[in-house]
Amino acid sequence: MKTRAKFFITISLAFLYAWTIKQTNDIQKAEWLIGTWENKTQKGSIYETWTKTGNNELSGKSYSIKGKDTIVFENIRLVQENKKLFYIPIVKNQNDGLPVRFAAKTISENQLVFENPQHDFPQIIAYTKITSDLLIAEISGIKNGQKRKQTFPMKRVKRL
Repeated sequence: MKTRAKFFITISLAFLYAWTIKQTNDIQKAEWLIGTWENKTQKGSIYETWTKTGNNELSGKSYSIKGKDTIVFENIRLVQENKKLFYIPIVKNQNDGLPVRFAAKTISENQLVFENPQHDFPQIIAYTKITSDLLIAEISGIKNGQKRKQTFPMKRVKRL
């Protein structure tokens, strides 16, 4: 009888462990974003910094630096809620300062794709890891009745 009880307890713990791993697995697949990334443009560099803020959340911000001033363009939460992963940006001077939710469509070790078909532009936000220190961020969708895509090659400049 004791052997049977130990067996059921062991099986129950194994299922609980597997369920817990699945709950955080999607957000863990996004942890390669953690660090500071730079996109060099003709007008200067744009940075994106990602940090881990909890077991189910990463926090990001997009900004530029002018002299001693940091100019933030957007703040982003990457959150796992109810077995789903969401990209939630708040963009300066857009959407009345309110967050917009993009649901994950692709989650892999090298790519994250988020979509919100109801958003004006972009409807798709994607990050593709090229190497551990190179990625391509991309926004795309329909704008003014035409397909649009903007690509932002980024190089990691700092690991956090």
